[in-house]
Amino acid sequence: WVSMVYFLEGFAAFGIGLDVWLFLMHLLAIVYSKLYMNKKPPELMKAEVRGVSILKPLKGVDTNLEDNLETFFEIDYPQFEILFCIQDANDPAIDVVQRLISKYPGVDAKIVSGGKRIGVNPKINNLMPGYNIMKYNLFWICDSGIRVLPLTLRDLVSKMKDKVALVHAVPYTSNRKGFASSIEKVNLSCFDTDSLNRPLCITMPTVFVGQLKSLMLKDIKSTCSYHVNSVFIPSGYKLTLSSHPALQNSGNYGVGKFIERMTRWTKLRVAMVPFAVILEPFSECFLSGLLFSWSCLHFFKWNMLVVFLYHVLAWFILDYILFRQLENGHLLMTKCDFLVAWFVRETLTPYIIFSALWDPTINWRTGKYRLRCGGKA
Repeated sequence: WVSMVYFLEGFAAFGIGLDVWLFLMHLLAIVYSKLYMNKKPPELMKAEVRGVSILKPLKGVDTNLEDNLETFFEIDYPQFEILFCIQDANDPAIDVVQRLISKYPGVDAKIVSGGKRIGVNPKINNLMPGYNIMKYNLFWICDSGIRVLPLTLRDLVSKMKDKVALVHAVPYTSNRKGFASSIEKVNLSCFDTDSLNRPLCITMPTVFVGQLKSLMLKDIKSTCSYHVNSVFIPSGYKLTLSSHPALQNSGNYGVGKFIERMTRWTKLRVAMVPFAVILEPFSECFLSGLLFSWSCLHFFKWNMLVVFLYHVLAWFILDYILFRQLENGHLLMTKCDFLVAWFVRETLTPYIIFSALWDPTINWRTGKYRLRCGGKA
């Protein structure tokens, strides 16, 4: 009985401490986004110019592919090349790229096909021939479903300071029609307290410092035989964030696609960071609110329902503030739309986590992967 009392006391203290920490993360994310996100053009034009090789892994064609790729031909930067890595010589994406190369003859762009198998990750295998022939020290790996602003590359290069090994863009989504787009925007602007703390380095726009590429390539080769999604930062170096978010604009999207992608990402996190199975659900609004309101009832005899409702209201307001800042003043969603999308996203989360735990197998493109503890596949 005494042990049970101590356990309840400790669990209640954990509930209050966790909620305080989560709200501090909210506030830090808001302050960070206010100070560092969406830099103005005059600041970026002062950045040092350094040559950059852009590696674009492509497979298949969706409805937005050509529009997305065209934004890379319109980048406002004086020294870059684009290497379109397409493993299958008969892939229809080749026709799309050739049209754009003909349309923009002044842009240094070429198609690299064939691929080279160095491990289980098909994207890395697809990129290797382009990696081997790129001519600049800095390189940017960027997916086919991303569209960029003209100054995005200047922003990334401006972050390449001493002892920075990798610059990563905050995952976000471009403006699209439909309720599914609203859910994606809300999810990526409010994901797990703040998307600024959740970089997905291989799958989003990234710049690697060139002087370290041989060491990084060695790490990738030695681990990708088993690991699906791994990036290694050499000792003494760090990762930093760009001030412009990565605007996802895939052609195939919907609520079902959103659930499928979030389930896949959850499977990756659970496999690569196993303790996330226990901690991640408690970082969500509703479950952390229930735990916090019970803790307040236990210690202070406060009404659980009232505390829970105030908790949800405060969480919602902070999420909306962060969303407005990431939108950078271009609000195409009403407060009512945001509320509905936010509520749907929060209620879907338990289902997504349960689905990820129920079946650790990942279906991605034409491959099927079984994940094990530590991220091995």
